[in-house]
Amino acid sequence: ASPHLKPSTPGWGGVGRGSTTIAWRWVLGAVLALGLVTGCRWTVQPTETPSSSYQEPLIPTPLPDSPPTPTPPPSMLADMPAAPAPALPAPYTLRWRMGAAVPDGRSPAELAWPTMRPGWYLNWSVGYTATVAGGSIVVAAEAPPPLTAADLVVPPDAEIGMEFAPLVWVDGAELRPSLAWLAATAAALPGKTWLIGNEPDVKWQGNSTPEEYARVYHLAYTTLKAADPTAQVAIGGISQVTPLRLAYLDAVLDAYTRQFGAEMPVDVWNIHVFVLQEKADDWGVDIPPGLTARAGELWTIEEHDDLALVEAQIWRMRRWLADKGRGNLPLWITEYGILMPAAYGFDTERVRRFMLGSFDLFLSLRDPVLGYAPDDHRLVQRWMWFSTGYDLYPTGDLFTPDGRPTTLLDTMTAYLAEYGPD
Repeated sequence: ASPHLKPSTPGWGGVGRGSTTIAWRWVLGAVLALGLVTGCRWTVQPTETPSSSYQEPLIPTPLPDSPPTPTPPPSMLADMPAAPAPALPAPYTLRWRMGAAVPDGRSPAELAWPTMRPGWYLNWSVGYTATVAGGSIVVAAEAPPPLTAADLVVPPDAEIGMEFAPLVWVDGAELRPSLAWLAATAAALPGKTWLIGNEPDVKWQGNSTPEEYARVYHLAYTTLKAADPTAQVAIGGISQVTPLRLAYLDAVLDAYTRQFGAEMPVDVWNIHVFVLQEKADDWGVDIPPGLTARAGELWTIEEHDDLALVEAQIWRMRRWLADKGRGNLPLWITEYGILMPAAYGFDTERVRRFMLGSFDLFLSLRDPVLGYAPDDHRLVQRWMWFSTGYDLYPTGDLFTPDGRPTTLLDTMTAYLAEYGPD
């Protein structure tokens, strides 16, 4: 997408990177259709649709001769079965570290995964996307009915061989789902690591000022811990780690202390490591809400896959954590990849080189002072490739629109086979 370009057809767009009402109607229709085809057991489920406007100028306007992006079919199922699911990976193995983002609200079971597959995933939801009762859309009651894992769109982790990381959508000063539904879901999914928000520092994503984010994070954190004391809570991932974004995080921590008289509790630190420019009212990730700067890092299109800039972000985050006295916690990268289109020079081979280089980088980064001691002092514990399929940014897709593996999935699978499971 671009500063002034909007998609002409609805696609998979939704919670993950902002959405239109049309796109969410498309997704809801697809989910309902899939349920009817497969005979899924639908129960009352709460609405998660965010209310933010959809713009998303992450990349400059594509070239006039750029091929149009195909719209995915209602089901991602290709005419090929998935391989048998592996056992869930043990912590700190390669497959445990490597993840893949699944289109908004969808189930990874809809895709034809090989047996050698990433060990975890998110879908920018807590496991459901719509309020459904008897096939009709209804308004969710504040008090949810009894909720079990069987009521969710996502499969049990052991069934798919991948661990689900639920994401609570933050929209300014609001949470999706409501606290009552969040508590019920946490009780149904014990022991999960919950991500609170998606890029709260980006105005067409979470779009939260530091004060707003501190408040909603507190509400989500206390609700999750009360419903499931074994739950782990991760801060929402900033879009990239720059001085401007760290100033935003500084403001969040300060706002939390002012509002609640205590240090902000975080179990897992979470970042994204894109390479995009920070310039007000221009392509890229703009300026974080609540900050008055007009520009930060002015990275170019050609630098979008610069692994040295990705590495610098990781070191910067770990040094910031150490300065805050919080370096003894895990660091996850829950979104990264290539957003620029092939028309800008980012062909499959270039993206493939970036992917392989990123895997090597994340595995190799260690420091006896800044690293996480339980993980052999590595700087990064887990990472999530963007994505399995996304019509607005298809360059890094692991599957074709009809659900077939791409060269990038083959690359990921080969890497796992060569360097995993140990």
